[in-house]
Amino acid sequence: MHIDGDWLNAAPTQVVFAMLTGAGHRALAVGGCVRNAALGAPVADVDLATDARPERVMALAEAAGLKAVPTGIDHGTITVVADGIPHEVTTFRRDVATDGRHATVAFSDDVTEDAARRDFTMNALYAEADGTVIDPLGGLPDLHARRLRFIGDPSARIAEDYLRILRFFRFTAWYGDPDHGIDADGLAACAAAGDGLDRLSAERIGHEMRRLLAAADPAPSVAAMAQAGLLWRVLPGSEPAALPVLVHLEPRPSEWTVRLAALGGDTARLRLSNAEARTVVALLEAARGEASAFALGDALGAVRARDALAIRAALVARPLDPAEMAAAEAGADATFPLSAADLMPELSGRALGDGLAQARALWRARAGEVSRAALRDTALRAARD
Repeated sequence: MHIDGDWLNAAPTQVVFAMLTGAGHRALAVGGCVRNAALGAPVADVDLATDARPERVMALAEAAGLKAVPTGIDHGTITVVADGIPHEVTTFRRDVATDGRHATVAFSDDVTEDAARRDFTMNALYAEADGTVIDPLGGLPDLHARRLRFIGDPSARIAEDYLRILRFFRFTAWYGDPDHGIDADGLAACAAAGDGLDRLSAERIGHEMRRLLAAADPAPSVAAMAQAGLLWRVLPGSEPAALPVLVHLEPRPSEWTVRLAALGGDTARLRLSNAEARTVVALLEAARGEASAFALGDALGAVRARDALAIRAALVARPLDPAEMAAAEAGADATFPLSAADLMPELSGRALGDGLAQARALWRARAGEVSRAALRDTALRAARD
């Protein structure tokens, strides 16, 4: 099999290949770039594997006038920058010892040994500079069938790195064939090793969950996580029932924060940014609340109001109402006609704030169909009461 693509034929990438092969070393593209190219999917990052030792890669890069950064030199990884494009170049390796989070590696000259330490068969594919695919472990049939399987014994692969539990569900969501379902042996091994998730950092868990929920349809994988007792380990209190409905309702596919809000639960183990956490809380509160679509549009803006309405519909398994979506747009576009200046000097301080809030509540309740004079009267009356 041959692969092709702009990423492979790009001059900077070919320069890095030539830097290694010209010195008598083997150089192979590896992992996600090969997998995605073979599937016709976009390629984001270019990783290379080589039999050259890290210090040799550094020396060759510098001799070629390329920037070399020892980003993971203890594990054999050098980032070689050619024409501003980073290429992670990693020496063939084999695991000497693992503890479920970290590995002690020894460098190798054998691509098959390097392949055997990877996670899934479809990720253990390599390619020459001309696109010739190298398949040391027979992963191509799995790739063509869109079947995600661990390399060798699933339990052994998971024991090497417990993050592979989450990667199993994430890669299944992205690359598995939903008609075939999830790999039963892999699922059983993940369920049995669930305690290992407690050893992972929140950053690593959050990274994988973000990417899982950004898949076109993460619902089957998330449901499998729940059935295996794993979803509650990373998202306590979550409920996946609404997710399959939401995937077909949401106005912006692959918006992972919307999916996370629909799941609910405690996000502490995901280490969200403050902005992400606020978004998830606001969406879920809006979806579970009783505010009208117009009010949501006014409060959240058109995009987030539509998201909240999609979650609300999914939670009760009903279709989206186009009229509600239009009302949310109207609320976002409308301008509240009353200002603080309209209530002064009669009102000031807290009374002014309370009056404006009461007037805005009325305006939202009537979808903007209320006069400015009536809003002013409501504000003044609320302040007096």
